[in-house]
Amino acid sequence: MRAAILALALACGLGAQTLPTYVGQTRFNSGQDVVPSYEGWLRNADGTFTLVFGYMNRNWKEEPVIPAGPDNKLEPGLADRGQPTYFLPRRQAFIFRVQVPKDWGRKELVWSLTLHGRTEKAFGTLAADEEITERMIMTRGGLSPGEDDPNRPPVVAITAPDTSIVGQTAAFTAIITDDGLPKPRPAPKPKAGGAQAQTNSVEAPRPRGLNVQWLQYRGPAKAVFDNTRAMQATVLFSEPGVYMFQAVASDGALATRSNATITITQK
Repeated sequence: MRAAILALALACGLGAQTLPTYVGQTRFNSGQDVVPSYEGWLRNADGTFTLVFGYMNRNWKEEPVIPAGPDNKLEPGLADRGQPTYFLPRRQAFIFRVQVPKDWGRKELVWSLTLHGRTEKAFGTLAADEEITERMIMTRGGLSPGEDDPNRPPVVAITAPDTSIVGQTAAFTAIITDDGLPKPRPAPKPKAGGAQAQTNSVEAPRPRGLNVQWLQYRGPAKAVFDNTRAMQATVLFSEPGVYMFQAVASDGALATRSNATITITQK
């Protein structure tokens, strides 16, 4: 291909000019910032509105802690509106909500995050083209048959202790109820000779049917799950403080979240 481009350049009278060099996107495990994102707004029955935010952690491995305050704040009003303070790698969409009053009008709610010396902001407004629905959130921004779809989202509740201590595991259980729709996709049949179907993804395939995923939302340090995809999981804490987790229940089409908070003390 490069030889063909060079021949074309010579034919056009460009002589021995240096051709551009293209470098692929660099992948950073750490040292990058976290970018908040505004996902859109919901119209509430009482006339108020809910602004929905997410984020993009540009790191592939680093999971930074940014406490609510000067480096993690919402404006105007209280800096702490329940936003995440523990940031998982890559894209986390529709992660938290802020309700605003009926007379919000043309105001902006600004979420600012500062990490590694760089500040990024997301601007929440009631722009007409940014209105979303609960159904859109449940499909994580994907396509949906619409509100008439007979599939109802799963309901998830968490049972977990209120407190635990550093160095001791705590048991978390997700209790999920669902209508059984959509029917779980059958597992693909292996091809003749045992060949596996080709895939372009390096990630594990998404679970089939009803499933759960545990996500850390807040906390002073990383909490270690024995299995983030298990209905019953244990969590180990290395530092004291208040931690918050989300259990994301999905039926394969629609997903809902539930939160749980636990306080960890020293031995």
